[in-house]
Amino acid sequence: MRHSKKATASNEPSSPQQRLQSIIKANGKVQEADIAAVFDQLKPIEPEFLIGDWQGGSFDTGHPSHALLLQSNWAGKRFRSIDDVDPVMVYRDGARVWEKRAGNARIREVKFRGVVSAAMVYDTLPIIDSFRYVADDMVLGAMDSKMNGDDAGTYFFYLKRMGSKL
Repeated sequence: MRHSKKATASNEPSSPQQRLQSIIKANGKVQEADIAAVFDQLKPIEPEFLIGDWQGGSFDTGHPSHALLLQSNWAGKRFRSIDDVDPVMVYRDGARVWEKRAGNARIREVKFRGVVSAAMVYDTLPIIDSFRYVADDMVLGAMDSKMNGDDAGTYFFYLKRMGSKL
């Protein structure tokens, strides 16, 4: 009996990266607290780490941004430089294009949930996306926004560097 319990425990994800991968693979409704717990255990990143094109992935925690991004065919983000970011890329007519209504953004180091890490600050919207390191080709993001009210909570998402496998 003890042996089977130990075998079951060893199959459970142990690192925050493994827990995140399990949540992504489950591809269903997830509690915001579960994603937040993973986010809080991940390491911060430097702003330069984000430079490049990233494919976006969304978690269904019930946050209104999840449905909005799905409806808009969200494709991810493009970080050309620290001061030149297209914060919302979408698929339109088969092409990956910048969503002009979201404006532009820049990357800064911001303290969020007690940790200073790279964050994307929108130029014209009251939104800051904070990021944490998952792997060389993946980050976990947390959107802090005044647009949905305090009751909406934090919107969590992930970005996968373009050209890498999920």
